[in-house]
Amino acid sequence: MIPFASYFTIFSIFHVGAYAEVNYNAMKERCGIRAVVFDKDNTLTAPYDSVIHSNAAAGLQNALDAFGESHVAILSNSAGTMDDPGYKDAEMIEESLGISVIRHNEKKPGGLQEVLDHFGDIDDASQLCMVGDRLLTDIVFGNLYGMLTVHCDPLCKGTENKNDNKIASVIRTGENAALYGNWFGGRMVRQRTKPHAIWPGEPDCPLMLPKEDADNTADP
Repeated sequence: MIPFASYFTIFSIFHVGAYAEVNYNAMKERCGIRAVVFDKDNTLTAPYDSVIHSNAAAGLQNALDAFGESHVAILSNSAGTMDDPGYKDAEMIEESLGISVIRHNEKKPGGLQEVLDHFGDIDDASQLCMVGDRLLTDIVFGNLYGMLTVHCDPLCKGTENKNDNKIASVIRTGENAALYGNWFGGRMVRQRTKPHAIWPGEPDCPLMLPKEDADNTADP
């Protein structure tokens, strides 16, 4: 059982519009990060799709170039779980995207041990980076265990988002407004931010690519 108060204590969150803007080389060389874990829906693919989204391909490749295929993986709350009979969805995604889908019984924000077991050579959660669009699953999961967390805006909008879980979509909008909004609750939560074990924060150790580099990365 995850303590309720844990949802309101956050570590340093690196927020980007799209994760292609992230400098993965700096993350590895200057932050002690050894592996990157991605959410899938609305982070790498359109909701419930198994094909990499065109706007996500370059960012994923940058992560693979920096960390290698063995140290980049997907942690989904659908594919690779007990809701995925025979792990057929996980296998289809692995074949399509070329990276592993972590098998896990406990859904985010739980499941740390299964992530560590997947990589095998990670001995501390602070050596992991969690990337996703959901604060109360992806980012809380990373925060609970001291990972570096990258919160990105949802990948898809409009008709591209037609298959998104409607409840999840409403909750996502609410949680973003709650954390980033200029109201006393949002300010209170942000004041409880704890530092990452190694990353001192964006001003002292920039992880965002310069705009011209990010624009080039985003180009097909």
